[in-house]
Amino acid sequence: MSENTLDCRGLACPNPVIKTKELIDRGDLKQLTVLVDNPAAQENVSRFLQRAGFEVSVEPREEGAAVTGSRAESRPCEIFIEPPAEAPRKILVLMGADRLGRGDDVLGAKLIASFISTLKEMGPDLWCVVMLNAGVKLAVAGSEVLAGLQDLEQSGVRLLVCGTCLNHFQLLEAKQVGETTNMLDIVTAMQLADKVITLT
Repeated sequence: MSENTLDCRGLACPNPVIKTKELIDRGDLKQLTVLVDNPAAQENVSRFLQRAGFEVSVEPREEGAAVTGSRAESRPCEIFIEPPAEAPRKILVLMGADRLGRGDDVLGAKLIASFISTLKEMGPDLWCVVMLNAGVKLAVAGSEVLAGLQDLEQSGVRLLVCGTCLNHFQLLEAKQVGETTNMLDIVTAMQLADKVITLT
């Protein structure tokens, strides 16, 4: 089996990536076409195939897109998420809201802005920031904390932005920083982290 087609249309995140990985792990696969029906799945599958050593092309279709990966050698998938650079610790911050705390939204917005601008004080320990649910609104055009997040990304902090959440809020095209990602990426990052700090 050197070529295959995988129909992932209608599947919720992170199933398109999971099914793609399962098929690659069976081995003897030089070319794979994955059919998807939304932009987040297209980006997630494309990025995953690239990390697995495939050259990726995308063909728009009437009901989404066909993401095709090709490579010279067939081998099991050995990578899913790039390991972080060596650091004393790997801290992951999970942001599930665009406000910090409950009680007053204006205050919550000020607190989250202050928190993000202060995150750099963690130094090399800060490895990854994950944004999901309303937290994805922090990474889009017009966000008051966008510059702070861009500074973190430029300093080497990995930013993961939930694609399903961006789709839900119709903000996929407005994202300005970070990687559009899926729940499998997020869970894997949490597993690799030495410590997870959760904000809701």
